[in-house]
Amino acid sequence: MSELPPGWLRAPLADFAEVRLGRQRSPKNHTGSNMRPYLRAANVGWHGLLLDDVKTMHFTDEEVEVYRLRRGDLVVGEASGSAGEVGKPALWNDEIDDCCLQNTLIRVRARRVEPRYLLHFLRYEARRGAFAADARGVGIHHLGASRLARWPIIVPPLAEQHRLVAELDDRLSQLDAVAASLNSVAARMSRLRTRITDFATTGGLPPAERFAAPLAPAGIDDGELPPIPETWRWTRLGEIAAVVGGVTKDTKKQNDPSYVEVPYLRVANVQRGRLDLAEVSTIKVAAAKADQLRLKNGDVLLNEGGDRDKLGRGWIWEEQIPGCIHQNHVFRARVDQQILHPKLLAWHANGFGQRWCEKNGKQSVNLASISLSKIRLLPVAIPPADVQQELVSRIEERLKMADVVLASASAGLERVAAMRRAVLRTAFSGRLVPQDPDDEPASVLLDAARADADTPDAGARKRAASRHTPKREVQETLL
Repeated sequence: MSELPPGWLRAPLADFAEVRLGRQRSPKNHTGSNMRPYLRAANVGWHGLLLDDVKTMHFTDEEVEVYRLRRGDLVVGEASGSAGEVGKPALWNDEIDDCCLQNTLIRVRARRVEPRYLLHFLRYEARRGAFAADARGVGIHHLGASRLARWPIIVPPLAEQHRLVAELDDRLSQLDAVAASLNSVAARMSRLRTRITDFATTGGLPPAERFAAPLAPAGIDDGELPPIPETWRWTRLGEIAAVVGGVTKDTKKQNDPSYVEVPYLRVANVQRGRLDLAEVSTIKVAAAKADQLRLKNGDVLLNEGGDRDKLGRGWIWEEQIPGCIHQNHVFRARVDQQILHPKLLAWHANGFGQRWCEKNGKQSVNLASISLSKIRLLPVAIPPADVQQELVSRIEERLKMADVVLASASAGLERVAAMRRAVLRTAFSGRLVPQDPDDEPASVLLDAARADADTPDAGARKRAASRHTPKREVQETLL
């Protein structure tokens, strides 16, 4: 570890803070006579708290005393499906009266250390991936209150903490403003791309008179179809493409010696307007099934399930991996290319099609899906065959211009992120603001913080917390 400036020290977080996991949710607490607001992981963002959707549950008066948030508390993400989100912190400033916290968050109540300084330090650790590297679990990544309590923190003298917070607030706010501007540019370019493909796949790019065109009802909610040129027509996906589902993994038959092992695409591989082939899994299937589902150049892949706004998203297969098939949560549309260019179908599916799938999909507790029978009914606008290639070329030309701006914005955001990391790294190495030899050293803070933890009141709080903490949560609590 690098040497710290005089008067600084490293110590476990628990020496300077009470670290406590929030209370577990259970069905019995969904209603009750003492409903209280509580924070969960979804309420914590990188730039602060997100309080538009705060849930409530029943807490007893004693539980409120244990789990209530106080001004200056930090809330830290304990668990996330994304490793990059683990340990994300935010500062609580009494935004809501009598607010508590759930066990997807850890409360850090600082002692003898400036909470805003601790916020910057923990956010730096989270952003550089230190918490993610130490997280446990498969699928859901857990930091754990006990691991966080043992986490080494860097503590300067209190006076220097205040100087650092002032300097960091100033510099980081400037970087945040630049990042917000670049994100706005990127969002506008993404919307422009969608408008280009939406407009082009329902009537072309040159100005042309458009008319409402009929499409026979099919017992599904098509909404109001966009008007199209007189020479275009509406049809349904199943009339111009062979649309099939993919393979369902049969764990019991993965050791069958007659099966062949082939690569296959999952929902994660099929993104909007692109395929992510960095990690492609393999599966064992019957040889006949592998032949039946083998992807061919020009096949359009569309997602069957996931988040509601991802239904129907996809892109074109271009023979990147020989012998590749697709799983059952990915549809394959093998379009008749004499009728429609595959790229026109893919662009249409990612715009109009995605919105249509949202409207006609089915929502379960956690996932949305659209059935094979319904996706075959997706309305598709068909331009004259002799204009399709020119239309594709014009769309690609315009998308390339938008992509240049998007790439520039993305590069700018990467530079901002690098500058943010550099500023924080400089701050926590003692090189951002000048040291003052007259500052009271952090060792004095440490002694006082430990003394605070040993007071009778602190002991009483610890015993009360133990009484109201489920057994499986006790090991996640450290004062």
